[in-house]
Amino acid sequence: MARLRYFDAKDASRSQEPQLIAAHSEFLRTGRIPRERRHWLAEEKRYFTHDEVAAKTGRKLQVAGEKTHQHINGFHHSIQFPKMIFHRTLEDSPHLGYCHVTAARTKFAHYEEVSWAFYIANFYSDIGDNDNFFERIDVGYSRMYFAVAIKPGEDSAEKMTIDRSVRGNGLLFRTHDPQAAIRNILLLGARNEQLREIIRQL
Repeated sequence: MARLRYFDAKDASRSQEPQLIAAHSEFLRTGRIPRERRHWLAEEKRYFTHDEVAAKTGRKLQVAGEKTHQHINGFHHSIQFPKMIFHRTLEDSPHLGYCHVTAARTKFAHYEEVSWAFYIANFYSDIGDNDNFFERIDVGYSRMYFAVAIKPGEDSAEKMTIDRSVRGNGLLFRTHDPQAAIRNILLLGARNEQLREIIRQL
């Protein structure tokens, strides 16, 4: 696949502003040769490096992670999650990335205790069954909220890996709806069935 190139769209839109008088008609009308740079040189697009794009994407993901963490911890004093915010961008597409928001342990369905992590991504995709974590990326949705079961990484450089023994692929939930995501996280964090029932009715 060809390596993506990114340019500053703001500069491009400025360079496309209509000129009131073309250079040749200005000469015919007044006899003067315009010396302004815009008449002599075509505006060049300013291209970003992949590192610059990754840095911009990371800042946006960080802000989204901070706000989401505030929302879920603002619901009820008995449901509080640790703030564990960090982000990654995709290697060949640094405008795409995901942000880890929090992690915890809980009883989930018929599993006695599951460690899990909650993420936000700025795209929607399937969660892969192998080392390729994201499959069939769809940028039609601006966000994806998802939680996966995790376990300590054994044969991996990562400290934690997906626990695929939970539900076959480790995925606890995935949605593009922020309200549904927060409700699911609160259900995972609720300490008793009474509180879960209140959250289900929201």
